[in-house]
Amino acid sequence: MEALSVRGLRKALAGRVVLDDVSLAIAPGERVALVGESGSGKSTLLNLIAGLTPPDAGEILIAGELMPAHDPDAGAALRRRSLGFVFQAFHLLPHLNLERNIAVPLLLNGIGLADALARARALLDRLGLAQRGRDTPGQLSGGEQQRVALARALAARPKLLLADEPTGNLDPATAEQALTLITEECAEAGAALLLVTHSETAARSAQRCLKLSDGHLAEL
Repeated sequence: MEALSVRGLRKALAGRVVLDDVSLAIAPGERVALVGESGSGKSTLLNLIAGLTPPDAGEILIAGELMPAHDPDAGAALRRRSLGFVFQAFHLLPHLNLERNIAVPLLLNGIGLADALARARALLDRLGLAQRGRDTPGQLSGGEQQRVALARALAARPKLLLADEPTGNLDPATAEQALTLITEECAEAGAALLLVTHSETAARSAQRCLKLSDGHLAEL
């Protein structure tokens, strides 16, 4: 069973066709990089796959389950079960400390608080933030928030990880650390990765690379 199957996806925004009959398959454990010019629709594609935006046509399956286009509750349940997402804008919860931000997906999946916090602390330690667990997002730099967002996306060991420029705010050494964590966690869980990036280093960490241009995907 494919971790991700996209079939005939189409999306128009403000009268412009951003995605035109896009199809894509990613196997469990496979790492795929997605590149393209700014405004080419890379983030739009991730939002469609995650069920955050409905497509105009086509279907999306996550680990064999259909992402419902017009049922927000069912879409949210599928995201909790099978999907991790690292957003460009982080979307950390400002009123929660870092440990609890990372623990949120686990708690929503019914994991006990002690186990969820233990997993959060382990991820913070691997990202060099072990001493910051009681801090809130507002006390962190942009790069540190990026690392916490990555840890939260990986916490529940998703079947598919969507990462939108996960190293975009990181210095080279920290970016390498983050890519290593992504690779190791995906390998351990057998999870697939779709990585949107402008970084050549990040793209090279993937097993294959796709380019989005004029609404169409092409293998590089």
